[in-house]
Order: sequence, then C-alpha cells, then structure tokens
Amino acid sequence: MIGYVTLGTKDLQRGAKFYDALLAEIGAKRFMEEDTFIAWAIAPDKPSLAITKPFDGNEASVGNGVMVALAVETPKQVDALYAKAIELGATDEGPSGARGESFYAGYFRDLDGNKLNFFCMT
Repeated sequence: MIGYVTLGTKDLQRGAKFYDALLAEIGAKRFMEEDTFIAWAIAPDKPSLAITKPFDGNEASVGNGVMVALAVETPKQVDALYAKAIELGATDEGPSGARGESFYAGYFRDLDGNKLNFFCMT
C-alpha cells in the first residue's frame, strides 16, 4: 500500500551519505535524484525512502509521532542495521530487541532527528 516515504533534511548531502551507507546494507540504492531530493529503493517497483529539502523553503522539522519502519527478515539483520545506523551517527531511541512475542525492532533517529526503526516479525 505504501509507495514511498519522504523525510525532511536540513543538509541533503550529509543525509545522502548517511542513507547511502545505511540502506546499502539491505540492498537499496539511489534510484531518483534531483537538486533537492534523493530516493532509495531495493527495486523501482518496491516502496522507497527519500529525503528532501522542504518545497516551501522553510527549514525541515521532525513530525511529532511520525516514524518510518523498515522491514527486514531476521532479528540478526535488525541488530546489524541498528548498529550501523548508530555507527553512522544516528541517536538511540530504543536498542534492538524483542518487543512482545513476535515483534523485534531497533529504533533510532537519523542525522536530522527523524525517527525510524528496522523490524521483523518473529
């Protein structure tokens, strides 16, 4: 149902470096790029994640209660991707681990403060 998600950024090149390294870990690469917008996907027909300078020209800000959840296959992948995000400068919002009987996730904020997680169903 979701086609893509965009996150605001204050520094497109800094954000691009972060997401190039992080999303490469799951096989995603840039597939669309303009002066103010970059999008990554595993395949053009799969959902994508993008960062953008806000169209209205105002500074990007974080949405309160907004989070992007990125699905992977195994808890081991969640652990590795959460660790990679932190290594790249993300801040911890809840280390990877089980949450309930069948949900495993690691939460972080990117360099602009946007909240994301990697998760899998176990």
